Amino acid sequence: MFTLASEETYQDGQIIFKEGSSGDWIYVILSGSVEISKMAKGKKAVVEVLKQGEIFGELSFLGGIKRSATAQAIGETTIGLIDRDYMDQQFNNLSSEFRSILSALVKRFRIMIDMAYESPSQREPSAQRKTLSLSYKDGKSFAKAYVSNISSGGLFIRTEKPLKQGEKLLLKLQLPSLSEPMKIDCEVAWARKQEGDTDKSPPGMVIKFCEMTKKDNQILKQYIKEIMKG
Repeated sequence: MFTLASEETYQDGQIIFKEGSSGDWIYVILSGSVEISKMAKGKKAVVEVLKQGEIFGELSFLGGIKRSATAQAIGETTIGLIDRDYMDQQFNNLSSEFRSILSALVKRFRIMIDMAYESPSQREPSAQRKTLSLSYKDGKSFAKAYVSNISSGGLFIRTEKPLKQGEKLLLKLQLPSLSEPMKIDCEVAWARKQEGDTDKSPPGMVIKFCEMTKKDNQILKQYIKEIMKG
């Protein structure tokens, strides 16, 4: 299984590490359960509950980032700290290119998690927000545009005239399966203007979904799932 440096036992409700804290140990659950949660809209949102044999804390190790969530023991829980020398040796055996890819994936995944659980910004009157309409006649055109750059938390729009970072807008997203477009309050997370290599760094902007109905959120998640399968 894993080479362990030590073992620790936590009682019910004890915090193993907090969201935003430093640390890059990887843990494996030897007994008991661990709740992984994030703060969303000022309240705790449970991401998942891990059981015996599952690992956690790997994002901080692979990406060199702060903890993306809080880990808390459920019942009496014993965890093993995976030997750091062993993990460093295995990680350093990878090519520098592959290590860079892993690090980029982790950071991108962290952004997606934060976008999905982030508190929505205070809504502005419609007259003060720009409106952007996107319409697709079929799943193929939607997939070609966004299959690698969309999640239930936001999407990347390729454009030579991106809006400014922080600017708020109303997105009208018309999917082939809907008779009426979704209306989603959004904010520009970041923008990139024209650069040298447009294939590797195309101009555009990432907009994060700040507020949408629960029904629309479920429809979008299911649609993305079906497109990915197809």
